[in-house]
Amino acid sequence: MADYYERLGVPRSATPDEIKKAYRQLALQHHPDRNPDSAEAEARFKEVTEAYETLRDDEKRSLYDRFGEQGVKGRGGAGRGGFDFSDAIEIFMRDFGGGGGFSGLEDLFGMGGARTRRGAQSRKGQSTRMRLPLTLREVATGVKKALRVALLEPCEACDGTGAEAGTEPVPCPTCGGAGEERHVQNSVFGQFVSVQPCRTCGGEGRVVESPCQKCRGDGRVRVEREIEVEVPPGVTSENFLTLRGQGSAGPRGGPRGDVVVLLDVEEDPRFTRQGADLVSQLPITFGQAALGDEVDVPTVDGTARVTIPAGVQSGEVLRLKGLGLPELNGRVRGDQLVRVQVWTPQDLSDEQEEALRALRSIESIAPDRIRTGRRNGFWSKVKEAFTGG
Repeated sequence: MADYYERLGVPRSATPDEIKKAYRQLALQHHPDRNPDSAEAEARFKEVTEAYETLRDDEKRSLYDRFGEQGVKGRGGAGRGGFDFSDAIEIFMRDFGGGGGFSGLEDLFGMGGARTRRGAQSRKGQSTRMRLPLTLREVATGVKKALRVALLEPCEACDGTGAEAGTEPVPCPTCGGAGEERHVQNSVFGQFVSVQPCRTCGGEGRVVESPCQKCRGDGRVRVEREIEVEVPPGVTSENFLTLRGQGSAGPRGGPRGDVVVLLDVEEDPRFTRQGADLVSQLPITFGQAALGDEVDVPTVDGTARVTIPAGVQSGEVLRLKGLGLPELNGRVRGDQLVRVQVWTPQDLSDEQEEALRALRSIESIAPDRIRTGRRNGFWSKVKEAFTGG
């Protein structure tokens, strides 16, 4: 018998916040997009999500603590009607898919959820997942993109019923059209009644005796169509977008599923992203460092003019206000931090070597410690924040 607390690695006294934090860490670790083609990771992802969905709810958790897994499943918990991988994905999306323009899926296992309705039910189409690559520039501005996706659409030949023209689906002989089967189990805690989808009709309450030749009784055919995705500014690769009701149609007239768009922000070799700030490197010469200069540096929007102060030291940071990335669903935009790197030439011409020898004969001796002033102070704070130094 599974122990939901052990699955999440938390004690039985764990608070709701501790349960949620533990689940998020495990779900991200075993998420199928981070473990492609791993059946073991997929199974683990489903297991921890099932445990989380029970323990996050006070009433279900109380039932589980008193009667165990069977007590929850027999009274409308996460196991009622079966718990599959699509359920796990939608629960993760509901609680960690983001805010604002991101999905906020309803509780699939609450008393108002589709899986707890009694009687025959139409099966919802499965969610379709697809990856959307984004550049940093698109992250900075937000973007609308048209994507081609293969979906299951209602079959025109049978009008989505799955039955050959001139015939109709008939009530299921196993469940009598109820769409579910009841199983009674006796235990030391009393009698439990579990309700599961009918094994013959899959919970639909109807069966097709004369399947449509075009769709072979499924009521759907695969077609390719275009969908539009609007990505808000400031997203990261950990965010998802859910297009509700735009996915594949359910079998034989069932409601449409969702399209889950997995965002993949491509790395830009010019920048390192630190929250809403962007860090870039600016190599300069001895002359530019000593005398100062004005140069153009790349930004996520194009280029910007930067003044290099005379006497700048290697490692100092010049701040370009408001040229970073916007915060997700916010109006504040980060900065670009330009880190100066003084370049030391390795292959000198005779003329350059002569000039440098002349400079060395008259230049001041380097101090024991280089004082860089306030500019380096900010970079020190950045370094400490991200390295713990």
